Amino acid sequence: MPTLPREQPEPSPSEPYRARRMAESFGVDAQRYDQSRPGYPDALVARIVAGSPGPDVLDVGCGTGIAARQFQAAGCTVLGVEPDGRMADFARARGLDVEVASFEAWQPAGRTFDTVVAAQSWHWVDPVAGAVKAAQVLRPGGRLAIFGHVYEPPAEVAEPFAAAYRRAVPDSPLNGQPARRPLDLYQAAYAKVADRIHESGRFDAPEQWRFDWERSYTRDRWLDLLPTTGGLTQLRPDQLAGILEAVGDAIDSLGGRFTMNYTTLAVTAVRVATS
Repeated sequence: MPTLPREQPEPSPSEPYRARRMAESFGVDAQRYDQSRPGYPDALVARIVAGSPGPDVLDVGCGTGIAARQFQAAGCTVLGVEPDGRMADFARARGLDVEVASFEAWQPAGRTFDTVVAAQSWHWVDPVAGAVKAAQVLRPGGRLAIFGHVYEPPAEVAEPFAAAYRRAVPDSPLNGQPARRPLDLYQAAYAKVADRIHESGRFDAPEQWRFDWERSYTRDRWLDLLPTTGGLTQLRPDQLAGILEAVGDAIDSLGGRFTMNYTTLAVTAVRVATS
């Protein structure tokens, strides 16, 4: 399930959870990550909360707590699980209770929840083990909700980014991917997630939701976000500088700003009661 801007190379959509080193690289600059990354549609949060039996939420791969704070604002009590201690420390400083572990290794110690959410993080979780564990910690009738953004920058921004990335990291296995990919590919990835959840036998038939929205970015605002994304968090400063310069020049050619089209996709399912 992709979570990176579509003009940016990323792990294979089939098994990105195997790229554990990248998964644990986002805490390089947790403050920048928290300030620049977008939140989630209020309508999505409200729909999840309304369809859950109670207020207790487990946030898988909570990061700096962007989604968790939205659920807290909606009246929920949230526990985060996060493998990167730097991200966890930042989230704690913002008022979130966080335990440091991958979801697969995390020990619930008998605790159960009304809702398990994964915002921009489920693709780092083993999909089979993750579905089983989510069911184990959900109360009967509890809801699993997996969601994330698909970014659609204009070609005038996406293509210079891809070219600059190829120059900076010529031996990257990610360079064979196109600068922009059809939304259908991402929807297919979410459909596979839904299939894995259903195949676990522990959930009702999953639903798939879609929310379309947009955001305007200035040159500086977009260049602040880019270094927080997975393809760039592990680059040397000189590699990153070359990419940001090329993207900045591209945005300048558009008048210093552009509109980003976002689609937030979600897969959600209710845990069935077991005898």
